[in-house]
Amino acid sequence: MDIGIFGHVESIDQITADLRSAAADGIASYWLTQAFGTDTLNVIGAVARDLPGLRVGTAVVPVHPRHPMALAQQALTTNLLVGGRLTLGIGPSHPNVVESCWGLSYERPARYMREYLQALTGALTQKVRFRGEVLTARGDLDIPGAPIPRVLVAALGPKMLEITGTLADGTVTWMVGPRTLKELTIPTIRAAAAAAGRPDPEIVVPLPVCVTRDPAAARALAEQNLRWYGGLPSYRAMLDREGHETPGQMAVIGDADSVAAEIESLAGLGVTTFAANIFGDEDEQAATRELIARLAAARR
Repeated sequence: MDIGIFGHVESIDQITADLRSAAADGIASYWLTQAFGTDTLNVIGAVARDLPGLRVGTAVVPVHPRHPMALAQQALTTNLLVGGRLTLGIGPSHPNVVESCWGLSYERPARYMREYLQALTGALTQKVRFRGEVLTARGDLDIPGAPIPRVLVAALGPKMLEITGTLADGTVTWMVGPRTLKELTIPTIRAAAAAAGRPDPEIVVPLPVCVTRDPAAARALAEQNLRWYGGLPSYRAMLDREGHETPGQMAVIGDADSVAAEIESLAGLGVTTFAANIFGDEDEQAATRELIARLAAARR
């Protein structure tokens, strides 16, 4: 199991420094969110060029606002800039964003993702001829020398996991804990990949992490930071499967040894990359970052 970091772009200077630090520490990967701030693929192409050994990923780019040919064009360009170290994580987002913010339909998201993946993976080869019920992608791209990035999907429910295992390279989760990984996520996506004749899929699992001397205060902070995830149906379903009442219960909190043990236990479930979403006060973040670097170093 590789060790990575899961974060977001606060500023260009901040993410440049964080990526350089992660590469210097031998951390395997750095995963960046995509919301309403700076465009993550543009940022990766601009600041992650000279960081050998560090895989950079999006976690995740929402699919509805970007036609699969346009996203393929952008991802191929970014991957060319970073020397083939990009992993393209995509996801369906949520109805309240797709419909309320973008004015687009969220009808039958599994069908949409299936067609999107078929069109996207074709477009990433730079020659696509696809026509589905809701998406059409026909044309040739011209980006010489661009490596094809691996494609991961933010797949949570059984149907989306089956589609992902059949058509993509793996999944990147959020608000998914060890019980759900063991009972749903990993067996479902692996079975679908095997049935499709594909290799074992990647399982990238980000979780909030805090090394602390005050677990109660850290848990309270996690509850405050994460509370809105409990109101989103897809994440609520994952919390219910895990037996958690609140999103803050997903956070990995404790002293360095207990946090390390909890992270290491995920490898036995089949997780291929753990990505720490580091939180806490300044000292806690430094202690957590030190632990993540130590866990990564042990794998070099």
